[in-house]
Amino acid sequence: MIENGKTTRRRALAALAGAGAGALAAPAIATAAGQTTTWKVQTSWPGGVGLKIFKDWCATIVEKTGGELAFQPFGANDVVGDFQLFDAVKNGVLDAVNPFTIYAQGIIPAATFLTSYPLGLRNPHEFDVFYYGLGGLDIARELYAAQGMHFVGPIHHGPNIIHSKVPIRSIDDFRGRKMRLPGGMVAEVFKEIGAETTVLPGSEIFPALEKGTIDVADYVGPAVNYALGFSQVTKYISMGPPGFMSLYQPVDLMDLTVGMRSWEALSPQMKQFVEMEVHEYSDLHHAAIQKADQDAWKKFEADGVEITRLSQDDVELMTEVAVPIWFKYANRDRDSARIFKIQLDYMMSGSLGYVTPEMVKGLELKL
Repeated sequence: MIENGKTTRRRALAALAGAGAGALAAPAIATAAGQTTTWKVQTSWPGGVGLKIFKDWCATIVEKTGGELAFQPFGANDVVGDFQLFDAVKNGVLDAVNPFTIYAQGIIPAATFLTSYPLGLRNPHEFDVFYYGLGGLDIARELYAAQGMHFVGPIHHGPNIIHSKVPIRSIDDFRGRKMRLPGGMVAEVFKEIGAETTVLPGSEIFPALEKGTIDVADYVGPAVNYALGFSQVTKYISMGPPGFMSLYQPVDLMDLTVGMRSWEALSPQMKQFVEMEVHEYSDLHHAAIQKADQDAWKKFEADGVEITRLSQDDVELMTEVAVPIWFKYANRDRDSARIFKIQLDYMMSGSLGYVTPEMVKGLELKL
């Protein structure tokens, strides 16, 4: 007996839910009408392994949905610039975007706490707990809906690391160093420990290091940074203690955000598929980036780059510097405060213990 399309979708989605995320790799959803809805989706990855992973993922969607939905991928700046992504989604120029979540802070100040910040939540699974266990996803969707967008879910990337011309063996070694940082909370923390910070786009980091305009630069992970030639202009990479890749940003989050009109045009079953698929993609994206990083480490070593590691004492000292800056940013608006309160309670709990009552003494949240 031939089943109709709706019945097929219901049974397929039920099977997916029962089988777990791994089942998403197989074609599962058939379209009843025989028509394909194609979303234009732009990522913030400009090239390299990140863009390849994104495009490879987008290419799987049409088969997984039996032709009902397809993603047409675009790299950074292919349609609009990174800071025009959300306007493009709202205006229907793009159906969806895959940005670094921090980019949303320009229109949603609380987005500062929807992604990594210095010495905050320190592992990918901790952000998963925040989003999927402690109510973070509901709050994110509420805030994005007010902007005419649907926040589907977070997508893990990896840590940001520090390249330098001189060895950095403790946080004292940042004092007086001319350092490229992305601005915001991260820059404030490094200013507090004595660095002379400057903001540069990624494309200008290599020439600035080459000319000596800066001594130290943070950027993304090993695979991307090696491709940018950083081993040619620096001889040191500064890391956190063993198991703690980045002292200040061991987690970096992207996401999938969809224009509300495009989202509401989907059937309930297809919305569920996209949500499950993004959760699956987060795991695969993170793992693929880390795999590429393993290959990059060998290349850095062959080029004579030395890895230096800061200590657990440095982590604790820098956390003490960061805490009042967290509160400053959290008190910019009530949404920031309520998101940060969830994370602060988690960090002070027996599960993590990153923050003690003594560290927050005298600091208040404007909830």
